[in-house]
Amino acid sequence: MRTIGLDIGTTTLSAVVLEMPTRRPLASRTQKSVGFLTSVNPWEKLQDAEEIRRRATAMVRELMEQYGPITAVGLTGQMHGVLYVDEKGAAVSPLYTWQDERGNLPVPGGESFARVMSRKTGYSLATGYGMVTHAWNTARGIVPPGAKRVTTIDAYVGMGLTGRQTPILHHSEAASLGVFSQEPGCFDLEALARMGISPEILPEVTGKTAFMGIMPSGTLVTVGLGDNQASFLGSVPDAKRCVLVNMGTGGQISALAKRPVPSPDMEVRPFVDGDYLLVGSPLCSGRAYALLEKFIRECAKMAGAQVDSVYDQMNALAGVQYAHPLKVRTTFSGKRSDPSLRGAIENLGEENFTPGHFARGVLEGMTEEMFDLYQVMKPHLDPRADRLVASGNAVRLNPVLRDVLAQRFGMPVSMPDTREEAACGAAVFAEMACKHR
Repeated sequence: MRTIGLDIGTTTLSAVVLEMPTRRPLASRTQKSVGFLTSVNPWEKLQDAEEIRRRATAMVRELMEQYGPITAVGLTGQMHGVLYVDEKGAAVSPLYTWQDERGNLPVPGGESFARVMSRKTGYSLATGYGMVTHAWNTARGIVPPGAKRVTTIDAYVGMGLTGRQTPILHHSEAASLGVFSQEPGCFDLEALARMGISPEILPEVTGKTAFMGIMPSGTLVTVGLGDNQASFLGSVPDAKRCVLVNMGTGGQISALAKRPVPSPDMEVRPFVDGDYLLVGSPLCSGRAYALLEKFIRECAKMAGAQVDSVYDQMNALAGVQYAHPLKVRTTFSGKRSDPSLRGAIENLGEENFTPGHFARGVLEGMTEEMFDLYQVMKPHLDPRADRLVASGNAVRLNPVLRDVLAQRFGMPVSMPDTREEAACGAAVFAEMACKHR
């Protein structure tokens, strides 16, 4: 059996073909998505939903022609954003992306709209969340004429592939829109009503590993899986036994749990088959190492040298386990539970005031932030969770960081075979849906 996984990102569209059940990759495609639409409002971040659907559909059809027969197509994509569709399932708006900033605009009194909505609904919300965007549009009377439902971009692509006229979202995506109660797994209608949102505009939701429809060729198309959930599914060989650390410009640590776990520093996200993902997201993570690299380049420039990058030199210095190590707290952008927190350097003396000590200390500090979140998660994980999977460019390009992670977590570190983790996860989800059918 072969499946296609399609990942509709903000800047790129990616698709893979996997041979199941071995997950052997047969092909992958990546291309640029559309840019942002020009707007007179600087806070708007909009994309052409119809053009995204056209390009994504063309990718799927090309892969089906070259590698068919394809049993099923799995979908994932950028979360939080929404668009409006009419009664026949046609788009009547652009895609309001997760980067849209209308929720940060102030209301009378000075508070941001998203903060007011958080207070009124009792849910933690941010600008770019679909329900915040829709509530803002509703309050200003600018919901497009003919709009019957809101939906995500990958669900819209799935509707086009199957001819479906009404959207259906998996819990993992529905929760990303905001004001979603994970138990019992539906939008909180009472909370939404306090913001003037009618239930008729909401998409259908399901917690099942299910299909939204069938293409004319007979290929099945799944409901869309959230992109973080898809990346986890596409990265780990065994969801119960693996902890996933992603470190790029930002960072996340994700692990499987059977029940929600409240914590101010973690999110609980719906996963598949009734399980949950515990997700911790340091606010700086891989950017901390980039800040140090920038600082060293600026020092070199001050001394009259012009260099494009010093990462290789930093990595070489960081590979040494120094006497008198620095203890660096890399919370340069704060923590989710305390945005005012800042970084710190301890044990700094004359003998360790060197670039090598700083490089090693920052990598260890980045790792410590992840490990602290892991310690909160650990009591709620499967006792067999003893493998660490690491993804993201900060890990792929820095073997020293992989060694530091392995030492601190006390686990062997592996990396996914592909960089298209979310697309692979969507393809795996398609296979799971076939088994559940």
